[in-house]
Order: sequence, then structure tokens, then C-alpha cells
Amino acid sequence: MRILTPVFSIALAFLLYTPAGANTIEISGVKVEDSATVAGTKLQLNGAGIRFKGPFKVYVAELYTTKKVHSLDELIAAPGPKRMTLVMTRDMEAGPFGKLLTRGMEDNNPKSEMSKLIPGLMKMSEIFTANKNFVPGDTIFMDWIPGTGLVIFARGKVQAEPFTEPEFFKALMGIWLGPQPAYWKLKDNLLGDMQ
Repeated sequence: MRILTPVFSIALAFLLYTPAGANTIEISGVKVEDSATVAGTKLQLNGAGIRFKGPFKVYVAELYTTKKVHSLDELIAAPGPKRMTLVMTRDMEAGPFGKLLTRGMEDNNPKSEMSKLIPGLMKMSEIFTANKNFVPGDTIFMDWIPGTGLVIFARGKVQAEPFTEPEFFKALMGIWLGPQPAYWKLKDNLLGDMQ
């Protein structure tokens, strides 16, 4: 059985990750661009992959940076803007989705640090309350802009005021890139292993 697992993983990668054109790849029906522009800066695709919850595909995540990063610490230290994109691939109520994100932050931060994140978590809660639910194709951008902070867009609209605390941005990115990521394969994908 262990011999078949790598073969199955490679076959699954080919099914989920197929070329879509010169400047895009396609992951489970979602076109992923090889670059994005945030605050006037062109970013390169660092990695992308799909988040499964059990057998279900929940969203495709994409990470864009000014230079290649291989860890959460490298992402935080990298100069310039950064972008995490989530493209929903199934219907999901915003409330439970927000709870999953909060749990991901709790899993990757010491309890002593969580109290510092409460203002940001409350603001995130307001975003999810306002959006109610997500449907396939809905896109969330999480842009870190130096001097401004974390700006979140959902369905093309800015959500709330910027989150100015770098600690909150790091905690949020820790959901996918921290020591206890929400989905290990997605962490590898976002850090550049897209096979």
C-alpha cells in the first residue's frame, strides 16, 4: 500500500494541476495566474494548491511574493507586498469558515499570544458576518501592504479597515504555513512544491 501512495499522489497532482496557458496553471478548474500586482508591485506566484476537508475540495489557495520563500518566517521577512488568494470551490457558510480560520490561528500560536490577536479576530468576525456565505468562484484576497497593513478583499470589495498589526498577518498566514498547518500538502504546495 505504501508503494502505491506516491504513485496515487503523482496521478492526483496531474489531474488537479494542468497547464492552462502561457501565464496560468489550472488547479481543479481554477485558473491560477503566474503573477499578481499589489500596491503597484508585481508579485510572482510562490505556490498554489487545493485545500481538502475530508473528501471535499474547499478552496484553491495561491501565494504571491516578491521573492521565493520556503517558510512562514521567510514570507514575513520578504520585502514588499504579499498576497494570499483563496478561490472557493464549494458552497460554505461564512460562520463555520471563520471558525476554521480561528482554530488554525489557535493551533499555530501560543495561548499567551492569542490575547494580542483578539482585536483582529473580532474584525475578521465582522467580515464573515457581513458575507454570510461563499459559493464556488468567490475570491478572497489577503494583501499585506507595507505601511498600510493587511487589506482583505472578498468578492472584489474591500472588507473593513486594514489590519495594521504585523503579528496578526503572521498569525493569519500561519494557518497555512505554520508548524500545524490546516492541511500539510497545501503548505508544501504554497511553499513551491506544486507536484
